[in-house]
Amino acid sequence: MWKKEDGPGPQSTLAVTTYAEAMNKFTKSATAFMEHVHLLTEARDAYQQAMTASAALRNTLDAGDETLRSLILQLEQVVSTHLGEPSLEHKSNDAAKSESSRAIKEITAA
Repeated sequence: MWKKEDGPGPQSTLAVTTYAEAMNKFTKSATAFMEHVHLLTEARDAYQQAMTASAALRNTLDAGDETLRSLILQLEQVVSTHLGEPSLEHKSNDAAKSESSRAIKEITAA
């Protein structure tokens, strides 16, 4: 009634072939990846170095900006004290106010 087959059938041959091809592809891909995985570590280390340097540079620039602001305030105070002139900041505000007033007068006169 049931006939016993003497060898592997076409389905099992196809499965073995598929398995062998997949194993070969996996082995080649995994080996190639492992040869270059050190680049990921190098990239991460370089990123960390760049971020550390960036933070240090930012801190240096912020400190320099603060020093410059302090010096300009001192300079404005010295100029104001010795020359009796308003500081540069006050001058620019006064100039803006007078120009604004002039513009309003011209508009209302027209």
